[in-house]
Amino acid sequence: MPANILPSEEITQTIEVPAQCPRPRSLLTRVVAWIGNCADYYAAAAMYEQLSAFSDAELMRRGLSRATLAHDVRATCDRRFEP
Repeated sequence: MPANILPSEEITQTIEVPAQCPRPRSLLTRVVAWIGNCADYYAAAAMYEQLSAFSDAELMRRGLSRATLAHDVRATCDRRFEP
């Protein structure tokens, strides 16, 4: 094998990156949290749509009130309130 095909020492040098790079990690954390919030609100919207079709009597039987249905559903689906 010819020697000029092998990589030279100049090409194989690595670029040093700081070990601690807080900004991208912070951005990634915020993006992941945002995606989680979107999923929570999507689940709450789907649950609200299903529950809002019930009569007031059926909601009362399930321990829910039409007046607070949106708040109760959002609180149920919101991960921030999990213990």
